Formats: sequence, structure tokens, C-alpha cells
Amino acid sequence: IPVLERLSAEISLPISIDTYKSEVARQAAEAGATMLNDIWGLKKDPRLADVSAEKGLPLILMHNQQGTSYQQFIPEVMASLKQSLKLALDWGVAWENLIIDPGIGFGKTLEHNLEILRCMEEFKTLGRPILLGTSRKSVIGRVLNLPPQERIEGTAATVAIGIAKGADIVRVHDVAQMVRICRMSDAII
Repeated sequence: IPVLERLSAEISLPISIDTYKSEVARQAAEAGATMLNDIWGLKKDPRLADVSAEKGLPLILMHNQQGTSYQQFIPEVMASLKQSLKLALDWGVAWENLIIDPGIGFGKTLEHNLEILRCMEEFKTLGRPILLGTSRKSVIGRVLNLPPQERIEGTAATVAIGIAKGADIVRVHDVAQMVRICRMSDAII
């Protein structure tokens, strides 16, 4: 919290906090966080939505589950995200403050992660901005057989294709390079 307080006082960039615990979200919001990112889509602690609603902060709802077993993969991920959106709205989060994340790498196999990238446009039907977080993820490492620090080209491919398929926000490690990928992708799209 002291680091967050100091950062928020010294920089004007938005600060996103990654947590699924409402008390952590509350303290972070009071210390200057401007966005909340719940990797469990309110399924572990729905009171996190109350923090978003009370403070008027954007809330990223990510799909995640224990294990990788699905009957119908994309429909189940969509249904889970719809449930998260409903929970957020029931707790009073403003519709315009909701962002969805299909959860690359969380409760999914290699094939599932590739399927999300192939079907990104389906998530647009939920009517919310889509965040895509593929940067240096294991899906890239497994496809290219590379360690995390050598996955920049794989990340670039997923970012460009993600944008072409409807991603509105990307979370990345190699910011300077990915900004150029995003600008070029946006210009084409």
C-alpha cells in the first residue's frame, strides 16, 4: 500500500490492481488504484464488485476455473463471463465500467487458449470491451518452444491477431514494441 500511495501521487497513469479479494481491492482503491482486475470474475469474493461500484472504478472480469474440463468450451466460457457480468451489475457496478477477459492461460489447455484467439470476435457479443493478456504466456512458449524472455514475436502475433478479432485492451510486458504492434493493427483494422 505505501508503494501504491507513492506511485499514485507521482504518476498520472492509471494503476490496475490484480486481486480477487475485496479487502485488498478496497485498500488499493483508497491508496490510489484506478482499476480493479479480478482473475476469478467475482466468483471467489463477489464483494469486490462493491468496491468497484462504490469507488466508480473500472472492473475487469476474467474467466477462470479449477481444472481444464469443459463440455462445450467457448459456450461455457461465455456463460461464465455472462454470470460475472450479472454479478457485477447486481452489486451496482456501472455497465460502462465493466471489461471482460477470456482468461488466456487460466483453467485452459494449449488448445483452449488457441481456440479463444481464433474465436475472439464471439466475445464481442457480450457488449463489453475485451482485454487480452497473452504476453509471454505458456501458450506461446509451448507453440514456439521458447522461454518467457524470448516470446516477444509470439506475443506480437497474438496481440495483432487479437486486435483483428476484437480485443480492445492488451496487457503486455514489452510495452514499447507492443505499442507499435497495436498502432499498426489499429490502423489496418
